[in-house]
Amino acid sequence: MNIIHISDLHFGPRHWDGDDKLLLEKINSYKADIVINTGDNTTDGLEDEYIDASVFLKGIKSEHVISINGNHDKRNLRSHELFTKYIHNAGIIPLPKDAKTRKKHIYLDRKITNIDNIFTDINFIKEISINKQKLLIISIDSSELYNDNGSVEKAILDEVSNKIRGIKHDLSILLTHYSLLGTDDFPLKNSSLLINFVSEHKIKYVFCGHTHQLDLRKTTDIYNGHSFSQFMCGTLSSCNNPNEDNMFLYYENFGENNMSIYLTRIFQEMGKLHFREEKVL
Repeated sequence: MNIIHISDLHFGPRHWDGDDKLLLEKINSYKADIVINTGDNTTDGLEDEYIDASVFLKGIKSEHVISINGNHDKRNLRSHELFTKYIHNAGIIPLPKDAKTRKKHIYLDRKITNIDNIFTDINFIKEISINKQKLLIISIDSSELYNDNGSVEKAILDEVSNKIRGIKHDLSILLTHYSLLGTDDFPLKNSSLLINFVSEHKIKYVFCGHTHQLDLRKTTDIYNGHSFSQFMCGTLSSCNNPNEDNMFLYYENFGENNMSIYLTRIFQEMGKLHFREEKVL
């Protein structure tokens, strides 16, 4: 099984000045069973930005393109509605209206909001079978409406946990926009809840984005005896950032003993795109 990891497209005023057509050609030159997109598809969650992101993602030639949302996607009251319409509609896992929650704006006020779905979090589980292996892709919405800090809701984690227990699978991975292990100016405030969730379900691999930086690391909970690897990808959006953070990652033989990870950095020189590939594992 081979996976491509992209993140932080930021369509809109923060999207890069590069040639998306050439970038798609490069991405499609890799043989990927699954493409994972870990959020911030838009800059301000506007409908035209969602449409542009949708066009780009539909240009990726892979049977399974799995996208989640990010904090920039949730700068719009209709973000959850637009995301499921244009980016990815895998079936949101809801909560009962009387559930006790602490996450801000997780429900919209029906009296003042003319939106069919008033539940703003996008959490889902997707089952994929590849080479006789059943993969469980778990998406947890770690973004909060109108807030650049991350947050997860325990009631949602409990609901998702119940569903995971009822599904037979060989391997599970977690997709979430914010890092569980790292930090920045706008971190995941209650990351311990998500780390406990990973430990409980023995999830071995976590994919994230948000910081626009490459960060590949493995951590071990000595007490509970569980290890997991976190793969943080850079961005496909930095139109004015001099750092080498425009990139995507390719995982060959994912989850196997002979797994390899390839990093492709993207540069613009003299109006042309250049790619620099590096094997990191």
